[in-house]
Amino acid sequence: MSQEAVRSLAGRDFLKETDFTPAEWRHLVDLTARLKADRRAGVEARRLVGRTIAVVFDRPSTRTRTSFEVAAFHQGAFTTYLGPDDTHLALQESVADTARMLGGIYDAIAFRGGSHRDVEILAEHAQVPVYNGLTDEWHPTQSLCDMFTMRESSGLEDRDIAFAFLGDARFNVARSLLYAGALLGMDVRIVAPSGFQPPVELVEQARDAAAITGARITVTDDVRTGVADVDFVHTDVWLTMGEPAEVWARRIAALRPYQVTMDVLEQTGNSDVRFMHCLPAYHDRSTAVADEVYRLAGMSELEVTDEVFGSPQSIVFAQSENRMHSIKAVLAATLTD
Repeated sequence: MSQEAVRSLAGRDFLKETDFTPAEWRHLVDLTARLKADRRAGVEARRLVGRTIAVVFDRPSTRTRTSFEVAAFHQGAFTTYLGPDDTHLALQESVADTARMLGGIYDAIAFRGGSHRDVEILAEHAQVPVYNGLTDEWHPTQSLCDMFTMRESSGLEDRDIAFAFLGDARFNVARSLLYAGALLGMDVRIVAPSGFQPPVELVEQARDAAAITGARITVTDDVRTGVADVDFVHTDVWLTMGEPAEVWARRIAALRPYQVTMDVLEQTGNSDVRFMHCLPAYHDRSTAVADEVYRLAGMSELEVTDEVFGSPQSIVFAQSENRMHSIKAVLAATLTD
């Protein structure tokens, strides 16, 4: 990527993959690799000394919060964490006014919440870079991490990587994987039942990007076709806390055939296939939510079996570490000249 294109990322927001060109997205993956290598070699440069970042989370998180805070620390920046009870966001103060206030104090704002419109309003009014740590529609810090993880784990060129996402593909993780894979020219398979597939207009956008990058886009409800010859199988949780039990029951019934099992991995025909998950995962009954699901549906494992989750094919914890490295790349690219 040219030096001019790299400089164009300075001051930019990081809201969704469709805001970036293939060259820009590839640069961020490349930068993730360089920063991780520098950290491992003990030669990491502190590019963000004196910078300040507000970490505003309307929804709690383990990986996203710690990744932003540690990435900023490594680079010399200071963070303030503001959780759901720490601001007046949208209650006593509008999102726009919150953006204006925080933008006057901080050099950047990381946001994690529900409505994607909230992070757009923050970006419109903050006058500093705004980062989307997750909304209902997009999860770009996750997909950037996942693109790097697939490249790192396989050693393949982007254009030679094939991956499948199985499960509920209507929302943030699947949407982001779909478009990010299109930007890098990958072989992208979205495997989900009818009614659980990405919006048609987004699939068309991904196909437009694929026409430029050479990516292959497949959306199917057939598991065997969808996973054939892939290098990676991804999934995400099927359930959201606070939903009625009948919603959970209907969704579990529809998605049960899309559970990632050892049989699914074998159907890839690839002995080196790897399993990926953004986490947390409902792979056993060790959490309160999983126990509730067991009482509701009689399933002790949901989107992935414990056998797969704990297998040598699973790279979920290497993947989770890479959230920090990829977020560091976003900070470095947007907060340095």
